[in-house]
Amino acid sequence: MLVAPQRKFSKHQGRRDVIPKTLTMENTFKTALITGANSGIGYELAKLFAKDQYNIIMVGRRKAKYAVIDEEFSMIYPGQEFRYLEKDLSKDGAAEEIYQEVQSMGFQIDVLVNDAGIGEAGKFVETELAKNLEIIHTNVVALVSLTHLYLKDMVARNSGRILQLASEASFSPIPLLSVYAASKAFVLSFSEALINEIKDTDVTITVLAPTATDTGFFINANAEHTVAGQGEKDSPVDVAKAGYEALMRGEHRHIHGFSTKAKVALGNILSDEAAAAQARKQFEEKK
Repeated sequence: MLVAPQRKFSKHQGRRDVIPKTLTMENTFKTALITGANSGIGYELAKLFAKDQYNIIMVGRRKAKYAVIDEEFSMIYPGQEFRYLEKDLSKDGAAEEIYQEVQSMGFQIDVLVNDAGIGEAGKFVETELAKNLEIIHTNVVALVSLTHLYLKDMVARNSGRILQLASEASFSPIPLLSVYAASKAFVLSFSEALINEIKDTDVTITVLAPTATDTGFFINANAEHTVAGQGEKDSPVDVAKAGYEALMRGEHRHIHGFSTKAKVALGNILSDEAAAAQARKQFEEKK
């Protein structure tokens, strides 16, 4: 579902008009497509792109918050385009629908941000299979599909950037968060392979691996009562800024947060069994 109003003040009428958004020759801004842009890191990234005069295409599951976001962005950053695609990335064909709808709007995607991600805490055998498949589809299948569709275009014109949201969970198996951690390990491995494949082009892929961040993830993953859920978290503003700067510098990987760097270092020392035992403690219920 496409939501495409644009709100402007009329100099002559002194009131706010709602007119259709159309891509015109006068709009020469670059365009960023951001999944998971309704809140958290994705929303903060959208603000950074808007500030640097990008058109923004936001992808999210619910459009309720978009009216507020569109109002905010359109007033602060006049002349740029802000669009919203209501898509559930856990559904078959969502990525292809996004690609076709963006093409029909006439946008060239200069930056793809694969931020959308979901998880579910608990023992694997006690969680719903449908939920775990939803995680895999959102975190892996949709990310691979969008990356394939837009990377082909970027390589063909030899320009573009992709930001992939990995996690500190990418570096270790995590009992009680098994499917999410495995999905983020996939994102890291997949993206680093692609970085090598496109090394002779001017297209860049950046992997952002943040520590636990103060978003809705822990609540949505039923992990708010775990040690990690109750623990200290980084600000999505800080994570987005660090990721954005790394993307614009063309860095291949940005590990954000002391705890993530520590996990990477420990992962190089500990066996997988020991790393899993250590990681499990973070997703046990906090006493």
